[in-house]
Amino acid sequence: TGRPLSELPDLAAIQLNDTHPTLGVPELMRILIDDEGLSWDEAWDITTRTFAFTNHTILPEAMEKWPVPMLDKILPRHMGIIYDINLFFLQKVEKQFPGDRELLSRISIIEETNPQQVRMAFLACVGSHKVNGVAAIHSDIIKQTIFKDFVRIQGVDKFINKTNGVSPRRWMNECNPDMSDLITEAVGDRSWVNDLTKVKQLEDRIEDVSFRERWWAAKQKNKERLAEYILTTTGIKVSAHALFDVQVKRIHEYKRQLMNIFSVIYRYHLLKQMSPEQREREVPRVVIFAGKAASGYWVAKQVIKLINSVAEVVNSDEEIGDVLKVVFIPDYSVTAAEVIIPASDISQHISTAGTEASGTSNMKFVLNGGIILGTVDGANIEIGEEIGEEQIFFFGCLAHEVEDFRHYLRFNQPKPDAALQTAFDMIQRNTFGDAQLFQPLIDAIMRGGDVYLLSVDFPSYIEAHKAVEEAYRNHDEWVTKSILSVARMAKFSSDRSIQEYAEEVWNIEPQPVLNCGL
Repeated sequence: TGRPLSELPDLAAIQLNDTHPTLGVPELMRILIDDEGLSWDEAWDITTRTFAFTNHTILPEAMEKWPVPMLDKILPRHMGIIYDINLFFLQKVEKQFPGDRELLSRISIIEETNPQQVRMAFLACVGSHKVNGVAAIHSDIIKQTIFKDFVRIQGVDKFINKTNGVSPRRWMNECNPDMSDLITEAVGDRSWVNDLTKVKQLEDRIEDVSFRERWWAAKQKNKERLAEYILTTTGIKVSAHALFDVQVKRIHEYKRQLMNIFSVIYRYHLLKQMSPEQREREVPRVVIFAGKAASGYWVAKQVIKLINSVAEVVNSDEEIGDVLKVVFIPDYSVTAAEVIIPASDISQHISTAGTEASGTSNMKFVLNGGIILGTVDGANIEIGEEIGEEQIFFFGCLAHEVEDFRHYLRFNQPKPDAALQTAFDMIQRNTFGDAQLFQPLIDAIMRGGDVYLLSVDFPSYIEAHKAVEEAYRNHDEWVTKSILSVARMAKFSSDRSIQEYAEEVWNIEPQPVLNCGL
């Protein structure tokens, strides 16, 4: 462009997506100093105005620490730049807070362990002009925990929130054409695809009997499509008239698929105690799991094994029949999600409070007329604020209570409630195969401090399931919840999210698309 390098931040914005690309900071410094001949101060000013940092989770896998010896060997120039960034930052802080050596130790980009480690989140934070979380509760948590000292040093204005969003083009219009046609009918045209605020007009059709019937028919068609997909991919035949209870996401202890399958085991136990006449009166349920475990994540793989072992027993029990089916859909992908999400009656977003930064699948499910069963965590909170908490089945402890519960469980071993103990007993009686395979999952709760508070939340989780069934029996109430949920989800469009980044982080303005004659 012929413009000076000092104007680079006016022409380019680089968003660090968690800590994985943090080497961009020393790399830009290297280019500006070594290749372009700028002074350190000039290069640092350009770099910090160019980069911004999005933190997606406080879990260790995204709070990376890279060994100094490794970086020194592979990228010695970058390591040298990181040392200088840290030195100049600490010198500045020392002037600001003289004599506070503990503060310097806490905020140092170099962690003084053996070997030394580069705290990549701290490097990203220091090298960026804005740091954001991805849901209101998560942004508050990072300011109170991992970046608490940086807020004190750099000012609270640097730390902002940008709640995630999802694309209505893909996650409504493309994957759910029948429901999309109904939204178009309510709005009057297809402009809602690029302006999700217009779905609010669905509320005008809430009393329209014909519209409500067609809304449910669209949901039913999606359930039939998923039932066919399940049969094709797993060989399991499920009834499309059952309640579809879905949890699809990465398999991780904090997302608590384990709590879900324990509740399925308990439900199976209750059904086995009933007479055939009593079972007939139960709401039929298909419990659907999907998701991948990291290659080295042994616990996650054990959870998948338990789900499949339970499914094998439950699905072959002729006494139970269609009253309960359990499905683990293999090879989860976006393509599979496009079939699964529009078919959900309820979707589970049940992470331990304070651990799920935001979540976006919760947004996708609600945009497709599904109802959330979830904890008061991540974007669940903001979804509840938008659509009304009567449209969500909340349960479980709150984020500010978690540490007290963890402290108590670290030093005490309370007896689990009867429902959870029943699930443990069934596993330990070899009901689902060799109990020794699954004993470590139980031990993590009973002897390992129950870090993710399954035993704490399980009673309220069971009660929430009862509330779901009660509401599902009232068909009119359920359809109303479904329509209202979609109508009030405008906030969770990625268009809104990107607009906020553009205005508050990147400092860019929209430009007209020129007619290229295509």
